[in-house]
Amino acid sequence: MLKDLAIKEDVYIVCGYTDMRRSIDGLAAMIKGTFGMDPFAPSLFLFCGKRRDRLKALYWEGDGFVLLYKRLENGSFKWPRTPEQARRLSHQEFRWLMDGLEVDQPKAIRNSKPKDIY
Repeated sequence: MLKDLAIKEDVYIVCGYTDMRRSIDGLAAMIKGTFGMDPFAPSLFLFCGKRRDRLKALYWEGDGFVLLYKRLENGSFKWPRTPEQARRLSHQEFRWLMDGLEVDQPKAIRNSKPKDIY
């Protein structure tokens, strides 16, 4: 379900550790206060704790927030640990994260901007 929701929306990952005891209001306040972003934007915000086997996803649905909680039975998420940073993920990077891979794949072919041809 989480993978399907992010296909249509912008996805932001909150790098570093997040206290997983935070509720909807605490996570929304973190998005607004720490990162200066709008928690009511049509975006999916992802948070992960120290153990990296659980994540929370926060999404504004128009009439209220949706809070999703995922706990892995085996393994852990390869979560970027740069503190105090919210980073936009491409859909491919999001899939890598959900599949247990690093967000930054050094051998992946990157999208590029078109160049002027003369």
